[in-house]
Amino acid sequence: MLDFSVNPQCCTRCGKCIADCPARIIDMGEQTPIITAEKEPHCYRCQHCLAICPTGAISILGLKPGGSTPLFGNFPLPDKLETLIKGRRSIRHYQDENLDPALLQRLIGVASHAPSGMNMRQVRFTVVDDREILSRLRDQVYAGLGRIMRAGGFPAGLEFFSDFVTAWEERKIDVLFRGAPHLLITSAPKSCATPLPDSLIALSYFELFAQSLAVGTVWNGLAKLAIHDLLPETLKLLGIPDDHLIGYCMSFGKPAVRFSRTVQHTAQIHRVE
Repeated sequence: MLDFSVNPQCCTRCGKCIADCPARIIDMGEQTPIITAEKEPHCYRCQHCLAICPTGAISILGLKPGGSTPLFGNFPLPDKLETLIKGRRSIRHYQDENLDPALLQRLIGVASHAPSGMNMRQVRFTVVDDREILSRLRDQVYAGLGRIMRAGGFPAGLEFFSDFVTAWEERKIDVLFRGAPHLLITSAPKSCATPLPDSLIALSYFELFAQSLAVGTVWNGLAKLAIHDLLPETLKLLGIPDDHLIGYCMSFGKPAVRFSRTVQHTAQIHRVE
């Protein structure tokens, strides 16, 4: 059931919900817009109708407009957003403390609003939210990599992992997880229309919002290689379903460094004529 309802006292019959519905399932009834029973299964559950109604007349899926944030006047200024994007830096040094659980929940809650192919919204956020748990995971991963190193070595192209294992075993230098207190892995069912893009977009949303809240992040390709390619049994340990495709790993936490300015990259642009 969509639980689609329209408050007749607020509805102006402007037709915006009808015109903007991607599935084209909303019709104008005798008094207010309606979705007939035979059209309900075709709903994308995108909530466009709830979002576009200028008077807040529409509720759907049990969600009421009062639970949403008004948009007008609440967007960041373009210059501020530009600085946020340009000022994003990979953080490889972290404070040894957990983030506040409420802050962590807020970060993932916002990232869950990232777009997905066909609005399937099946990205799974697997998070290590306690530094003690990540410490145990770190020990297990390095121990597993050590076994590979001593049992014949790493596959061609990944021989450099021997240096990481040696650095950890001899000097406790953590190249793989960068000493971060937290780890986030995004994945999605392989049956999704776009599992890999969905997972990467969600992490991008997470990272930018984290930056705005002074939370450091790093796209952790080394951790992904270790967990996914070299020690795939770790995925089961983390509770990631067998039918999921891993998007990427991201280490994060309170940064132990602070950058002072943006850098100056040059875009590679090809204009089609």
